[in-house]
Amino acid sequence: MKAQIAEAPAISGVTSFDFTTLNARERYKLMIGTVIPRPIALVTTVDEDGRINAAPFSFFNCLSADPPILALGVENNPDMSFKDTGHNIRMTEVFTVNIVSVAIAEAMHTCAAKYPRGIDELKEAGLTAMPGVKVASPWIAEAPASFECRRHITLELGKSRQIIMGEIIYAHYREGAVDERLHVDPDVIDAIARLGGDTCSTIRDRFDVLTPKL
Repeated sequence: MKAQIAEAPAISGVTSFDFTTLNARERYKLMIGTVIPRPIALVTTVDEDGRINAAPFSFFNCLSADPPILALGVENNPDMSFKDTGHNIRMTEVFTVNIVSVAIAEAMHTCAAKYPRGIDELKEAGLTAMPGVKVASPWIAEAPASFECRRHITLELGKSRQIIMGEIIYAHYREGAVDERLHVDPDVIDAIARLGGDTCSTIRDRFDVLTPKL
C-alpha cells in the first residue's frame, strides 16, 4: 500500500516550496539565493596538451582537514558533455583552487565568459600563471591564496553535475597572509563571496560570536 504524504500546513508569514514539484532552474534560483555567502574558487587546470583553463565555481567549500579535502560542484554542458574543468581534471587528475580577492574580482568574472575550448582565460583576464610545484596545473600569482590539489574522488550526481573532491598537497599564500602560528589574516586574503545572480559580497564586515562553555 502506497504511503500517504500529508501536505504541510499553511503558516502565516511563511512561503513554502515543494522541491519535488520544481524544475532544476527553479531549485537553482532558490538555493543560490539562500545559501549565502558562498566562497568562490577560481580553478585552474590544464588539458592533455598542457593548455591552461581557468573557471570560477561558487559551488565550492572545504570538507575535511584530515585528509585536507576541498569539493567542487562542476556542471556539465547542456548536451551532458564535460566542460573544460571537468574534462581536464578527469584527464590529468589534478587542479588548483585560487581564492578570489576583491582585487581580482573583475578578472574572475572575465574568466567566467564562455570562451572556445583552448583559449587561455588567464591571459584574457590579465592574470599571471605560475608553474605548479606538485601538480601540472598553474596557480595564479595575483590570488591571495592557492591550493594545489590531486583528485581524491568524483561523485556523479545524475547526468548534469559532478562533485569533485581534491586533496590539497601544496599551498601558496601572499606574503603577510599567514603568521608564525598559522593564523590566516582575513584582511590580507580580502576574499569575495557569491550571493544570488551576479551579486558578490566582501568579508570586510565581521563580528565574533563565542561558543558558550557548558
